Amino acid sequence: MSELRQDPTTREWVILAPERAKRPKQQPKKRRAEELPDWDESCPFCPGNESQTPPEVFRLPISGQWQVRVIPNQFAALALNGDITKREVNPLFRKRAGTGVHEVIIETPSHNTTMALMAYQQVEKILIAYQKRYNTLKKNRQLKFITIFKNHGWASGTSLVHPHSQLVGTPVPATYYHQKFNVAMDYYYDFGRCLYCDLLAEELEKGERIVAETRRFVVLHPYASRVPWETWIIPKKHYASYDMFPATHLAELAMVLKDTLLCLYRGLDNPAFNYIIDTSTTEDEEDPCYHWHIRIVPRLTTIAGFEIGSGIYITTALPEETASLMKQVASSLPEGECLSFRQKA
Repeated sequence: MSELRQDPTTREWVILAPERAKRPKQQPKKRRAEELPDWDESCPFCPGNESQTPPEVFRLPISGQWQVRVIPNQFAALALNGDITKREVNPLFRKRAGTGVHEVIIETPSHNTTMALMAYQQVEKILIAYQKRYNTLKKNRQLKFITIFKNHGWASGTSLVHPHSQLVGTPVPATYYHQKFNVAMDYYYDFGRCLYCDLLAEELEKGERIVAETRRFVVLHPYASRVPWETWIIPKKHYASYDMFPATHLAELAMVLKDTLLCLYRGLDNPAFNYIIDTSTTEDEEDPCYHWHIRIVPRLTTIAGFEIGSGIYITTALPEETASLMKQVASSLPEGECLSFRQKA
C-alpha cells in the first residue's frame, strides 16, 4: 500500500510506493573498487600527474607526499573573476556575473580506494580538508553559501573514478536551502526550539528509523526519504554550520561516515551515491534554527517524468525497512569493521 509522507524539514511531499520496486529493469554492470588499478597513468588525480591539474591550494600533510590534495576545478562552474556587483534587475529576467569558487578535494593518492574502504585516519584528513577550505573561503564576503559534496559512481554524475569530493562557493544560497532555512526558522519562532533537535529526539524515542547511535552522532533513514536507503548523519549537539563543529570531533565523524558508506557498499554492492554536507550560510553560522548534517543519497532509481513534472519524489522502499536492513548489514560485517556502530553511545 502506497502512502504520502511530508518531509518535516522542507514540507515537501514524498510518495512511498514499495510495490514499484518489483518493476522489471535492466541493471548496468558496475565495477567495484577492487577491480580498478591502484594507479592510472591517464588519471590527472593520481600522484605523479600533478602537472595535469591546476596548482593546489591546500594539501595534507603540508610537506612530503600528499595524502589529500585540494585544487581549483579545471572546468569550474564558477570562478572569482567576475564583478559581483554587476547584475541585471529586470523583474522577470535576472542575471548576475558567474562569480564563485569551485574546488576539487582529491581524497587519496590511491586510484581505487573508495571512502567506504579507506582507513578511518584517511577519512578524517578529508574532513579536515573540508573544514580548512571552508574556513578560508568564508572570509571572502562574496561567498554567501558553501556546498561540499561527493559524487560516487557514474549514475551520480561523476566524470572521474579517482576518489574525490567537490566544494562550490556561491554568492547566493540555492532555493532548496532557502526553503529548508525558512521551515527551520518558522518552527523556531513557533516553538522556541530547533526543528532538527526535536526531530532527532523524536526519532531516537521511536527508534524504528535509527541505524546507529554513537557518542556524538545519530545515523538514520529519514521519515520522508526521497530515495531508497537515503541516510542522514546528524550531530547530537546543535551546530548550525559544519565550520563551527569542533575539529577535535572530526575523528569520530570520520568513523561514522566511513562505516555508513561501508554498510551501503556491502549492502547495495557499491551503489552510486551523492552525499552533501547540509550547512548554514556563511553569515549565519550560529543560527539557533538550523542544524548541520550529512545527507547521503544512493542513486538506485532514476528521477523520471512524474518527479520532474510534479516535484514529488517516488521512493520504492520504506525507511523503517531499509534502516533495519542496514543494521543487519552492519551486524554481519567482520568484528574489525564498522567499529563506530559497535560502540555504545
